[in-house]
Amino acid sequence: MTHSPGPPPWPDDFFAPKPPGPPPAPRRRRWARRLALVMALLVLVLAGVGWVLYERLNDNITTDTETEEELRRWEKERPSALVAGAQNILVIGSDTRSGSGNGRYGGDSGTQRSDTTILLHVAADRSRATAVSLPRDLMATIPTCRRPDGTYTRERFAQFNWAYELAGTACTIRTVENITRIRIDHHIVLDFNGFKGLVDAIDGVEVCLKRPVDDREARLKLPAGRQVLHGEQALGYVRARYSIGDGSDTERMGRQQQFLGSLVREMQSDGVMLNPTRLYPVLDAATRSLTTDSGLDSIRKMYDLVRTVRGIPTDRVQFLTVPRRPYPYNSARDELVQPDADQLFQQLRLDRPVAVSAHVRPADDKPRSWREPGPGPEESGGTEGPERSVVPGVPESAPPPSVPSSVSPSVSPSPLPTTPPTYEGTTAARGVCG
Repeated sequence: MTHSPGPPPWPDDFFAPKPPGPPPAPRRRRWARRLALVMALLVLVLAGVGWVLYERLNDNITTDTETEEELRRWEKERPSALVAGAQNILVIGSDTRSGSGNGRYGGDSGTQRSDTTILLHVAADRSRATAVSLPRDLMATIPTCRRPDGTYTRERFAQFNWAYELAGTACTIRTVENITRIRIDHHIVLDFNGFKGLVDAIDGVEVCLKRPVDDREARLKLPAGRQVLHGEQALGYVRARYSIGDGSDTERMGRQQQFLGSLVREMQSDGVMLNPTRLYPVLDAATRSLTTDSGLDSIRKMYDLVRTVRGIPTDRVQFLTVPRRPYPYNSARDELVQPDADQLFQQLRLDRPVAVSAHVRPADDKPRSWREPGPGPEESGGTEGPERSVVPGVPESAPPPSVPSSVSPSVSPSPLPTTPPTYEGTTAARGVCG
């Protein structure tokens, strides 16, 4: 008996090729997606942190709108800018004791004085920068100025830093413009704490002392030799007068210029500018206790200024003191040396190079014991002004040989020699220790 073959025990399509199914997602692709997500979140976090830090730095800066408004009142009397792109910035170191932490340097008498005033000129092509110190006791014509309370001072021929004490920053700017016929584009006011914080942020500045220093008034006690000074010591070093050098104010300004040269050189270094962990503290310190006009009142504007100076070779960042000599009617004060001073101002006004030598101006032969004169009671609201003291035998109000009037921008300067002199000063390439 025969049997018919039955169906095979496997389906007809058993050997047929099966259609490909969806491949499983590669593990590498999943990790790439996760990494991209993490990176996106990290960028957002960093952007948020960066924005917070940026706003914090901006909030550190105080915008001085009152000075800008006051300067607009006197616009017709101010000189015009002659070279487009050149920048003239007036830096005022205020010795006010009213700020937080400043009380240790003396009691707050309700007044403010410009302890240090520097005119910083940055060339239009950004190839050089020249910082000129103006002595605080330079005799100058202080114009009629408007006080914060709305009253007015009278024009006077007096000590330069009275301008700041009498009527603040705007009066100081106008006085500098009268002296130099240079238009001030921006201004910066820095108090004691701001200076200390900046020095600390760059981990100190190196100095070299020929002999030990012990100055109680400046709160400074240092051994001789090469050493690094931090905030409190650095402030005492640049403020000390009678315990370092010959005791002259001009010698102190030379020391300040050397110190600023070292400060600029350190800030220009890649270790600061290219290191965010060091750059932020520097910017934070530079913006604290800082008051500026609206042209410099943001971290971006300040950073642009710092970046501009950083690009200038250190040997072309120059510091000098305006040519001066003892005032003949009171040797505790100064007067300009002419025509050297006007030649210097003309070089800056026309954005031309200024030549400086590699040493500090020698002693100015001032008496070692004198108290800085100040406005009398009639000029300070009926209250007692700073203590007055003059050289014995010289009347306190001795007339100047020729009292200058406020310089009008329309008045042409007197002809000057064609070859300007070489001025005594230093550069950032030298610094304190040479």
